[in-house]
Amino acid sequence: MKLVAGNSNRPLAEAIANYLETPLARCVVRRFADKEIFVEVQENVRGEDVFIVQSTSAPANDHLMELLILCDALKRASARRITAVIPYFGYARQDRKPGPRTPISAKLVANMIVRAGADRVLTLDLHAGQIQGFFDIPTDNLFAAPAMVSDIKDVMANDNIMVVSPDVGGVVRARGLAKRIDAPLAIVDKRRERPGESEVMNVIGDVSGHSCILVDDIVDSGGTLVNAAEALLKQGAKQVTGYITHGVLSGGAIARVMASQLTELVITDSIQPSDAVLNAHNIRVLSIAPLLGEAIARTAEEKSVSSLFY
Repeated sequence: MKLVAGNSNRPLAEAIANYLETPLARCVVRRFADKEIFVEVQENVRGEDVFIVQSTSAPANDHLMELLILCDALKRASARRITAVIPYFGYARQDRKPGPRTPISAKLVANMIVRAGADRVLTLDLHAGQIQGFFDIPTDNLFAAPAMVSDIKDVMANDNIMVVSPDVGGVVRARGLAKRIDAPLAIVDKRRERPGESEVMNVIGDVSGHSCILVDDIVDSGGTLVNAAEALLKQGAKQVTGYITHGVLSGGAIARVMASQLTELVITDSIQPSDAVLNAHNIRVLSIAPLLGEAIARTAEEKSVSSLFY
């Protein structure tokens, strides 16, 4: 087995390598003067089972291109099997046609990864489950929920917890977490006026006196999360904590979260956290390296990974 890392999230790749007690393969990923990407794998990978750890986070196009070129380099170097480990799958929110003459970019990206030479994909908390079907190769969609459940039990063990979905679309995800920790479920009904902006309308469920946990897969601008927290507190919630898998946190999201009434925002390191995130007083990063490392080990040994979904 060989582990190869792109430039999108080197610390996570190193943490996975430490978990597996396997060093990262020597690999150069650099730019020419005109910003073209050049890749050179500096180890023999002929006949090897190779795992590329690369999120397609910002800058999404650069990191996606790195992944494609790494796949091509390894394929031409006669790797036996190439698994693209994509902790955060970018373009996932473009999973359907919202209007006429618009693309389904998630399907296009899936096609590109397959054609570049990947034999299977390992990813985490896809924005929409049907994206698994966009790939014509085996695709494992892991969930960060087990790591979150463990953290919730450690941090909020004695609290009167209620799990809350910040919108109707995330009910299945929130219900799954609520079932794991045996907690009731509430839903925030919101109306989105335009992309990046949301208006909370009302809360479905009695949250009075509860410590609320907002669960979602992506926090981008932070508007939905902050507005949902305010609505819950107005309805009598004791405190509000966010547990989000992918901390995109674009634009002024970090300042928005820091100025909000959220007690804490917990995100995973599927996207490499910036210095601003690490220094924020109410944002905490939860490592998913053990989860991904275990999935990689089981895949390499041809063992079942289904137990990691529960």
